[in-house]
Amino acid sequence: MTRALVTGAGGFVGQHLCARLVGEGWEVWGTVRPGAPAPAGVHPLPVDLTAPYEVPDVDVAFHLAAARSKATTADRIGTASVNALSGLHLVEALPASCRAVVRVGSSTEYAEVDGPMGEDAPLRPRGFFGATKAAGSLLLTAAAAERGIRSAVLRAFQVYGAYDKPTRFVPTVLRAAASGEVLPLTAPGLRRDWVHVDDVVQACLLAAAADALPAGQVLNIGTGVQTANEELVALAAEVTGRGIRTSVGAHAGRSWDASSWVADPALARVLLGWEPRLDLRAGLARTWAAT
Repeated sequence: MTRALVTGAGGFVGQHLCARLVGEGWEVWGTVRPGAPAPAGVHPLPVDLTAPYEVPDVDVAFHLAAARSKATTADRIGTASVNALSGLHLVEALPASCRAVVRVGSSTEYAEVDGPMGEDAPLRPRGFFGATKAAGSLLLTAAAAERGIRSAVLRAFQVYGAYDKPTRFVPTVLRAAASGEVLPLTAPGLRRDWVHVDDVVQACLLAAAADALPAGQVLNIGTGVQTANEELVALAAEVTGRGIRTSVGAHAGRSWDASSWVADPALARVLLGWEPRLDLRAGLARTWAAT
């Protein structure tokens, strides 16, 4: 039986990854916030990710834990501690027998560029969150190299799917479809590359199993297709069969929003054999069915 550790097991992607691992017969430990339940079938590991800790004897580690708060000085320090330092503490705690550590990074680690982003796109983060994620990716990769543990960084683009945080865009759109409430929308033309959480989980598993993958390899996990916010709303209306009322321009958007934000996922195809299996229509339909 393969043994795995998942940090951020109670988060959006973490829950989906843990369910997949448990369903396939893995023995799984997951870091969770003290007092929070672990996903079904997962051994809880309630630890402080920003300080040294001990882990069981695992074969593979998946580093998904992340923080986003930045409203206050304390928030920013806490977010930086989790996003930048927790990977270092994880790698230092891993047994020498651990064959791989897979980090889920973020496309916000890249600079804004016009057109598809390859892994050689400038590492010039779009905002505070992206900066902390970039720092964490670099530290984890360097620490893993020092210990002789193969690492991989999967820079995920805009992940969506069932059981996401209700404040995020796709859940908000689908809630407006269900309730008839007016949806505050950004100005037209802001685009993202939407990748379904099940496809991200598949990439994690492939990266963990790819023993021939070069150490420290960075791979973009996106569809190669970008969709404007208003286009996603229109597609969601078709998928749900519900009219969605919008107030265009009522939402200011995010500081890292851009008119071009799309992955070049060719390297993941070549090195992992990974391709997204769900286009946006199918992914929205699956997410709507789970609501």
